[in-house]
Amino acid sequence: MYQEAAVGARLPRQGPVRTGVGTAFGTFGELLQGQLPEADGDFLVTLPVARWTMATFRPGSASGDIEVRPHRKTKALRLARMIAASAPPGARPVRGGVLTVSSVIPEGKGLASSSADLVATARAVGQALGVPMPPTRIERFLSRIEPTDGVLYPAIVAFHHRSVRLRAVLGSLPAMAVVGVDEGGSVDTVDFNRLPKPFTPADRGTYADLLGRLTAAVRRQDLAEVGRIATRSALMNQRLRHKALLDPMREICREVGGLGVAVGHSGTTLGVLIDATDPAYTRRVTAAAQACTGLAGGVTVYRTLSFGNAACPAGVP
Repeated sequence: MYQEAAVGARLPRQGPVRTGVGTAFGTFGELLQGQLPEADGDFLVTLPVARWTMATFRPGSASGDIEVRPHRKTKALRLARMIAASAPPGARPVRGGVLTVSSVIPEGKGLASSSADLVATARAVGQALGVPMPPTRIERFLSRIEPTDGVLYPAIVAFHHRSVRLRAVLGSLPAMAVVGVDEGGSVDTVDFNRLPKPFTPADRGTYADLLGRLTAAVRRQDLAEVGRIATRSALMNQRLRHKALLDPMREICREVGGLGVAVGHSGTTLGVLIDATDPAYTRRVTAAAQACTGLAGGVTVYRTLSFGNAACPAGVP
C-alpha cells in the first residue's frame, strides 16, 4: 500500500508545469502517547479528525525563488525548497513558485496543524513537479525539519514522532464525536519534544501494555476500550503537560455517558469521546457541549475520520 519508487530512479520526461494541490487531515491530540521500553521508544497513536489543511503550489515567480503565503508558514517554505532542490532528473523544471497554505486546524493546540501543513505541502509540490510523494519519502524530508505526527497515513497509526517513522497501521474505528475545549495559550511542539521525559522503566512497560491493548481494541472495533486507554494516557501525561481541566472533563464524560477523554499531549486541548453510532448520540453530544461551555467558554465538536467509509478530499491517499 505504501510502496515507493526506487530512490534515484529517472522519471519519464514530464510535460508543462502545472499547479499542484495537496491536502492533509489533522488530529484531536492522540489516543495514546508515551515511551516504549526500547531505543527510540517515543511514540504516539493518532486520532484523525475531519479538519483539513490544503496547500497549492504554482510554479514560477517574479523573484525566481519559492515564496509562501501566508509568510509565517516558514516550515512549509523550507520543505518546498528542499523538495524542489532534490527533484530527480526528469522532474518538471521550475523557476521558483508560490506556495499557498490554507488551514482550518488551530495552531499550537496539539491538533497536528504543523504536520498537516507539511504533508499537504509535500503532496502539492510533488504533484507540481511530477515527483511521487509516498509517505516514506515525505517522512525522510520531514525528519530534517521537526518531530511529526502520523497524518501521512489514512488510518489510525502508531508513529514514532521524534524520528518520524511509522511503527504500525492499527486500522480504522467507527465514527466518534470529540466535544473539545481549549485551555488557552499555545505550545511549541519542537520545544516540547526537546524536554527530557521522566518515564520510569515501569512507565515504559505500562505504555507497551497500553499500545498492545489499543491495537487489539481497534481490531475488535471496541470503542469503550479505546476510551479507557485514551483516558489513562491523558492521566499519565499530567506530569509532562498538566491540564487543569482534565478532572472536570472526566466528570462530564461520566455524566453524559462518554467513552473517555482524549487530549493533545503536547497541546492545550481536551475532549470527551462519544460514540456517533449510539442511539443517544445527539443527546450525549448536546449535554457534553453544554457542560463544557461552563468550563472554557468556546466548545468545538469534531468528527473523527473512519477511513473504511469516509471520503477524503482530493490529494489524500
